[in-house]
Formats: sequence, C-alpha cells, structure tokens
Amino acid sequence: MKIKWKPLIISVLSALAVGGLSGLAVGQDFVRYKVLELPAGSPPGWVFPVVWNILYILMGISAYLVWSSKSRLKEPAVFLYVVQLIVNFLWAPLFFGAGWYLFALLWLLFLLYLAAAMVYDFYQISPLAAYLQIPYLLWLLFAAYLNLGVWMLNKV
Repeated sequence: MKIKWKPLIISVLSALAVGGLSGLAVGQDFVRYKVLELPAGSPPGWVFPVVWNILYILMGISAYLVWSSKSRLKEPAVFLYVVQLIVNFLWAPLFFGAGWYLFALLWLLFLLYLAAAMVYDFYQISPLAAYLQIPYLLWLLFAAYLNLGVWMLNKV
C-alpha cells in the first residue's frame, strides 16, 4: 500500500486535536487532580499528556489505514472511530471539570466498549490498524482503574 502523506497527516493531526481540545476544555481543572487522594500505581501528572499524545498518534495512523483501504466496511468503522473520539473528548470535562467521578467512570466504561468494538471493526479491515489500538485499550483499562480509585477514595 502506497502511503498518501496528506491524508495520513490530517488523520494524525485530527486525533491530536481532539486530545488538545479536551485538555483546553479542562484548563485549570486539572489542578484539582493534584489534591485528590489517588489509588496505588497512579503515575505522575506529566505521564498523562505523553501517553495520550502517543495514543492519539496511533489512533490517527490506525484510522488512516482503515480509511485508505478499499473495504466496503470502512465507513461504518470510521464512523465508530469518530463516535469513540467524541466520547473520549467528553470524559476529561466530566472527570476533571465537573468532578463527577462515578459518572465519569461509567462514561469511561462506555468508551472502553466503543473502543473494543472499533478495534474489532478495524481488524476486519486492517489487522495492523487494530493492533495499533491495543495500547489504547490497555490505557483505557488502566484509566478505569484510576477513575474507580479516585471515586472510591474521594467520595464525599
């Protein structure tokens, strides 16, 4: 498969933009996270933007592989990708902005379901695109653990 650089770059930058906009939507609310009681294994704050940027880059590459395929299944798979990106975008304002830790956990579990369905759909079109999403699924599982811990340790 010949790489079409412009669509690949647009796909990666679009995914990164979702993450960047989600971060901007949270703004100073991330400061609240620093005063919460955190579960064991919580990484330092600087880890989150590094990991998320890597994951968004992988998402963009993965979406490009699916979109540039000749599969008749690509449009529903890309639609699911976009839906899960929107759900992903909204988690941070729910958790950091609103402080709705239980609702954010339920939202995150919904995101995990969507991401798993997306990986399944991507696999039908491009196994490589699906494999590139495995770190995302693992991080979402870890994020669910952290979210659950924050909710349990900081109930009011």
